[in-house]
Parts: sequence; structure tokens; C-alpha cells
Amino acid sequence: MAMALWALGMTVAAALPAASQENSPDGLSSYYVYVAAESEDRVDLVRFDGTGASVLDSVFVGRFPTEIDGPHGLAVDPSGERWYVTLAHGNPFGTVVAYSTETNRPLGSAELGLFPATMQVTPAGLLFAANFNLHGEHEPGSVSVVDVGAMIEVAQISTCTMPHGSRLTADGSRHYSVCMMDEMLVEVDAHRLEVARRFLLAPGLEQAWPHDWLPTRPVGAPGCSPTWAHPAVDGRHVYVACNRNAEVLEIDAEAWRVTRRFETGEGPYNLDVSPDGAHLVVTYKSGQATGIWDLASGTETARVPNTRTLPHGIAISPDSRYAFVSVEGVGGEPGTVDVIDLRAGVRAASVDVGKQAGGIAFWKVESR
Repeated sequence: MAMALWALGMTVAAALPAASQENSPDGLSSYYVYVAAESEDRVDLVRFDGTGASVLDSVFVGRFPTEIDGPHGLAVDPSGERWYVTLAHGNPFGTVVAYSTETNRPLGSAELGLFPATMQVTPAGLLFAANFNLHGEHEPGSVSVVDVGAMIEVAQISTCTMPHGSRLTADGSRHYSVCMMDEMLVEVDAHRLEVARRFLLAPGLEQAWPHDWLPTRPVGAPGCSPTWAHPAVDGRHVYVACNRNAEVLEIDAEAWRVTRRFETGEGPYNLDVSPDGAHLVVTYKSGQATGIWDLASGTETARVPNTRTLPHGIAISPDSRYAFVSVEGVGGEPGTVDVIDLRAGVRAASVDVGKQAGGIAFWKVESR
């Protein structure tokens, strides 16, 4: 039987480009993010020192050396003491594994649903993971809820078909995800662990929707094909990426209706809102670029080309200064993390990571 190497917490020191090893100028900070490489069963720890980016550590997270387990989603808990990765290709179900940020060694795991993808952890220690069910039947999927103290799944909430973009409000009271195949935004009460509301995202038909049945979009029909949901910092709005028709919808969380539409680049995929509430950052997966939107005016202030094709995930630093974007690449290309300066609207640095870089999560800032 093949030995489960992830249980040993194996790490590999990464080679650092010479230009990336320079010390930061006085007064700058160092920023740290974790990024998952889905095609290599690896998670890289990346540091940006204000001038260059480098890989500090590479952690093997697969269970068996002869199989690809597909690390997809990443999250860091609010304390910064743990990071979590979903392994999507389990048989029959996927898992989430907790690691120490101090040692990058595993602390425990929990079984989830089919193809777990994106996730986030509440301040109370509940992890919400969307079970994307990428390779399964087109039937309602679920959001798993895990008590991270015990690493036990405590609930599995049925939502809609192919849930993705698992994000919580700042106070941890509401959880949002979207479903590509049902044109649906779903709000979960994070205290009661049940669906609270649904919102239909079909173009021209956007409206509140009963949560006892799901719509069906005929094959080839126009659609939003939502891939991500992200609440505003104050929780008053939810932003949804409509991948198919190249727009982001702003939905009023109280009135439960569309208030604004942002016409984006091709294939908007993932979203993040800066902690100061000023910017919405959007990866254009089909357009090889990342858009920076000013939320006050509703205008795109910059469109930054990515280093390779298929920009994927976004993590914004707590000071709202930088966006860290994972870029998948294609074929034999490595993945990349692009660091985007949100003030200047330019790419500040890039570093190669493992192949098919996807999930990305911010860890910490250190003053220098």
C-alpha cells in the first residue's frame, strides 16, 4: 500500500531567484500568502517584500505519491495559526486538512462532500466549504460545515447544483455561494446552519426565489453562469461574478435586488473586496487580466495583464494595498502569483509556483 505522505507533513525547500532575495527597503512590510497547485499536490508559501516575490516553502499535501488529489481551496483562520486546504479528488468524497502556520505540518483532517472547493473560516471556528461536485451528476450540491477545533463535519447544507465561491460576511453571520448550473445565489444563516434565501441570477429575470425548488436552464440558453459571490465589507451588498455574460452584479442584501451592473472583461471568475471597502478586484479568466474597480463610482480604474493565461484566485492584503492573484498557466507551464499594486494599478512583482495555481489565501503582514 502506498504510504500517505501528507500525514508526514513533507516540505521541500524551494529555490529562490537571486533577485527576490534582496532585503526590503526600510519602512516597508513583508506580505505572506499560501497558494495551492492543483496539478502537483503542493501548497507554496509566498513572500512579497515590497520589491520582489519569492517562494519560502513548498508543502506536499497529497495523500499518495502516485495519484493527484487536487488541492483546490485554501483558507487561513482569523487567528493566523492554521491554514486549511481542500483535497478535491477523494474517493468517494474529498477532505479538508488543517496545517500549522508555524511548522506547515498537518494537524488533522475531516471528510467533506464531492469535490470540495472554496472555503472560509468564521471567527467562531466554523469552516464553510462548498462541495462543487465537478465530476458528478447535475444534482443539488452542498456546503459542508466543519468544527475546526475537533475537525469534524457538523452539517452538510443542501444548496444548489455545483456550489462555488464560499464567502462569509465580516461578522460570520451569513454565508454566500453561487451555483453555475442553477443560476442561483444562496444565502445561508451561519448560526442556524440552514438556507435563508435564494436569488435567481438568470439575465433579465434576476429576482428573489423560493428556496424549496430550483430552476433549470436549457442547454445553450443565455445565462449568468455565476462562479463567485463576495459580500461587501459592511455586509450591505453581495457581488456576483457572471462568467458567461461578462458582468458583475451588485445585489442589495436587504432589499434582495440588483442595484448595479459592472461590465467586465471576458470571463470574470473570482472576486475579492479590499478591507477598506474601496475596491473590487476581479480575475478575468478568459481575458488574461485582472480588473480593479472603484466601488464608489462603479468604474474600472485599471485592467492589469497577468503574466500567464487563466488568472484564478485573489487575496487582498489587510492594508488594502496589494492584491495577490494566482494564475494557473497551461500545459507544462508553472503557475504564478502576480502581486498587483492597487494604488498604482500595475503589477508590482511575480513569482512562479506549482502547476495549475488556484486557491490562494492571505496569511500575515510583518513590519520591517
